Amino acid sequence: HSKTLNILSKLGDVLMLQGRYKSAEEVIRKLVKARKGMLREEHPDALTSMANLASTYRNQSRWNEAEELDVQAMETRKRVLRDEQPSTLTSMANLAHTWKSQSRNEEAILLMEKCFELQKRILGTHHPNTETSLEALDQWRMDDLRIRSNAAIIS
Repeated sequence: HSKTLNILSKLGDVLMLQGRYKSAEEVIRKLVKARKGMLREEHPDALTSMANLASTYRNQSRWNEAEELDVQAMETRKRVLRDEQPSTLTSMANLAHTWKSQSRNEEAILLMEKCFELQKRILGTHHPNTETSLEALDQWRMDDLRIRSNAAIIS
């Protein structure tokens, strides 16, 4: 029932906020399965549940599992909703963060640059998501410069 699924979703959110990622993962995994069975995979609620499950993986440093779901959520949202939807932009930012956590700096920066430019155009310069993406992007660029500088000194 849809009300039961909504309660499961809220429970997953609470467990995430409490830092109980393993418990949240169990709840959200059930929610993803139920929503995929009840709705179609492209439904916004199913995609949100999938993105939330990816978040539990990120919080447990399970980068490959997070990446798989991040890519799936982003690609499906792009196909169904296009790049211009805020949820698609959130998926792009999430994937960029996952790549950054895997030390895939160049890929992360390129994706976050694209995400930031779209956010700026669609959401506006002062939207919290746009500002958060710019802060991450600036930090990542500085980190990348530091890494490159250190590598040049060593060689």
